Amino acid sequence: MTQAHTTTTSTSTPVTVLGLGDMGRSLARAFVAAGHPTTVWNRSPGKGEDVVALGAVRAVSAEEAVRASGLVVVCLVDYDASDAVLEPLAGALEGRVLVNLTSDTPARSRQAAAWAAKHSLAYLDGAIMVPVDVVGTDQGLVLHSGDRAAYETYAPVLRALGEQAPFLGEDHGQAAAHDMAMLDCLVHAFALARAEGIEPASLAPYLTSITGILPPIVEYTAEEAGSGAYVADGANLGMMAASVDHILHTAKGHRLDVSQLAGLKSLTDRAIAQGRGPGSWAGLVEVIAADR
Repeated sequence: MTQAHTTTTSTSTPVTVLGLGDMGRSLARAFVAAGHPTTVWNRSPGKGEDVVALGAVRAVSAEEAVRASGLVVVCLVDYDASDAVLEPLAGALEGRVLVNLTSDTPARSRQAAAWAAKHSLAYLDGAIMVPVDVVGTDQGLVLHSGDRAAYETYAPVLRALGEQAPFLGEDHGQAAAHDMAMLDCLVHAFALARAEGIEPASLAPYLTSITGILPPIVEYTAEEAGSGAYVADGANLGMMAASVDHILHTAKGHRLDVSQLAGLKSLTDRAIAQGRGPGSWAGLVEVIAADR
């Protein structure tokens, strides 16, 4: 059973961010820019100097970071990583709101929610639907599902990550389900959404929102394909390949046709094998061209 919370305002609310990869740092920067005292922690040293320079406070341990704030946001590579970090912190998280913005499958989101419920933790699962440079802007879109009281308490603070921060319901898997559907191919997306109990019409506005940020992505990809320099600026190919894997597993779990996804997975696997993981997603152009 989660605890009741009173609604907070968006002014100077302490926030902790666990995980300082490209996306984690963008979350921390957005909270700092919005005026929230922000504590950060990363599993490995050497990351986050940019957000510390902006005013974030680096904690020496994950537990110290958690105890610094009433709102704890975690963003790691997948739920294996977030589970490993959070498991020892159950006691420290008591009385706080945990928001997991790690990308993975709806099934993993629900498993994490079951762990939180076991420890009586207020838990929200979320999905970041925009690139790192869009986080914290009016076009930012971060989906949330799970503990309604926790969401209502911290919604004004979570909007620091993007003006669009909808609550999708108390099924903790809904944010991830929307994430998988929206990152899927268009027609396949609606099939996956329906399999997850999402009304296709309710998905459409979020898909429309996402298409609004595509023009600059198209221009950036064209520039990279022309130059042959695939330097990651935010999410790298390895991170995007993990998302493809999550979508494929979600679709397989519902026994959907995955022939298109399997083809894309084959491309990303070859790209990773070629050492392109740290580069940008546009590097797939070279993998596809090599198949000629």
